[in-house]
Amino acid sequence: MDTTAHIEAVRRHGYTIVENAIATPLNDALAEALERLERELGARPAGNAFEGAHTVRLYNLLQHGAPFDAVPVHPAVLPIVEGVLDNGCLISSLSSIAIDPGETAQPIHADDQLIPLDKPHRPLVCNSMWALTDFTAANGATRLVPGSHLRPNPDYGATYDTIAAEMPRGSVLIWDGALWHGGGANATGARRTGIAMNYCAGFIRQQENQQLGLAPALVRGFPPRLRELIGYGVYRSLIGHIDKQTPDQRLMGEGEFTSVWDR
Repeated sequence: MDTTAHIEAVRRHGYTIVENAIATPLNDALAEALERLERELGARPAGNAFEGAHTVRLYNLLQHGAPFDAVPVHPAVLPIVEGVLDNGCLISSLSSIAIDPGETAQPIHADDQLIPLDKPHRPLVCNSMWALTDFTAANGATRLVPGSHLRPNPDYGATYDTIAAEMPRGSVLIWDGALWHGGGANATGARRTGIAMNYCAGFIRQQENQQLGLAPALVRGFPPRLRELIGYGVYRSLIGHIDKQTPDQRLMGEGEFTSVWDR
């Protein structure tokens, strides 16, 4: 499939798979970097139903530089994302998801489910999952509901008929953020590791960049509500966090973050 065909598959079915997209040296480097960071950061499962009791997630990977800086601009992936959104798209998040043996299936959801717009609508989010290991139905391959990006949001926690996005190591799953999906259960004895490279439409942001336009020392003197209004809060306890902190907590050095999935 060429780029145009992949874009059309996302438009019609809500997803596409680019096989053998990631060269082995980059795949190996990413896997090694994740193993190192997990040890250094002491990463542990979050323990909630969404993030998993046996799933290790690392957030804000771009802050660690190479090899993660090769992911957002990868020539086998970015042109497809730009075709789904447009070339003004933005990085939304870059994280890793390692599903260990014994993990149960993640609740089916849509990645744009917290955005209060009627569906169907034009794509606002386009996400991708990089397979650093083989993805199989048995080891937790992402579960999909084809065509569901044209339907209203799923009922969180409900059961739906799904298919497994099986793909060999080095492949990339790309989907419209409105597509119903979720991580699968891992019934094997080995870890399933992927990188979630997520993008959003470029028009979902403030007209003036408040975070760079206002000095942090000035913002620290603002009342809490004003700090929220300029972008130091998070939307619906999720959108806009920094490595599971609100920007305000990062700025002020105080407070604890409770995500929507912890509630």
